[in-house]
Amino acid sequence: MQIQKEQVIIDPGQSFKLFSPSLREYFYWHYHPEVELIFIEGLTGIRHVGQQVSSFMDSDLVLIGPNIPHLNFDYGLTSEYRQIVVQMKESFPGDVLRATAELASIEQLFKRARYGIVFKGGVKAAAGQMLKAMEALNRFDRLLKLLEIFQLLALSDECELLNDQDTSISLYLKDKVRMGTIYGYIHGNYHEHVDVNEVAARVGLSTSAFCRYFKRQTKMTFTDFVNQYRINQAKTMLLKDVTVTEACYDVGFQSLSYFNKLFNKLEGLGPMEFKKRFSKD
Repeated sequence: MQIQKEQVIIDPGQSFKLFSPSLREYFYWHYHPEVELIFIEGLTGIRHVGQQVSSFMDSDLVLIGPNIPHLNFDYGLTSEYRQIVVQMKESFPGDVLRATAELASIEQLFKRARYGIVFKGGVKAAAGQMLKAMEALNRFDRLLKLLEIFQLLALSDECELLNDQDTSISLYLKDKVRMGTIYGYIHGNYHEHVDVNEVAARVGLSTSAFCRYFKRQTKMTFTDFVNQYRINQAKTMLLKDVTVTEACYDVGFQSLSYFNKLFNKLEGLGPMEFKKRFSKD
């Protein structure tokens, strides 16, 4: 599956779209000219925005600028989740912000959004609750609430840029390699032996060319990406009725000690501590 341009349809009389998509079984590596704010609540998932690949825990709040390639945040989720998405017309941020001096901080927020921004801590929780409240409001009050959310985000320091350079679609237009094929192969084989030679052949590259391509696209080696994918799947298992040993082998690791060491390195705590701290049982 090559990268796709999403056709965003916003109803007449509105400048933005508020909805709750569910695409967990569909790999959707895509872009669109509209600015997008995504809030998702779930046990754990993958965040792939531009060249940045990471995972989120419990919830995620991300502002994505125009034409930045990104993967749907619910891809591959096996647990229950809730997602709220706001997509704004290209003209909405620019026309409104440039003409209104009081919205200067929000204008700067949207300029930073071309790198992708993830929000954390208290501002993420507060904005998430405000987004939930928007669903019950009329059109005008939704607009006011949305501006309130953006002002909150604009003034917050609980955030991080996801990319250190512009990753808009112009960088990807000549790319013939199918990221969807790569993700599909990993998702179907992470629990067994993942062969870099096989996935390279599937996308029509030599192994060395594929490794260079993958590192350029994700800033990670293929092995590191697969290991992170496995750890992310293990996190979901650990939050259910699965032991650390079962999770280790079920996601494809052959060594429990290596699994523990890698889990600690990526998550900042061991799998047993993770299970005790975050399990809702």
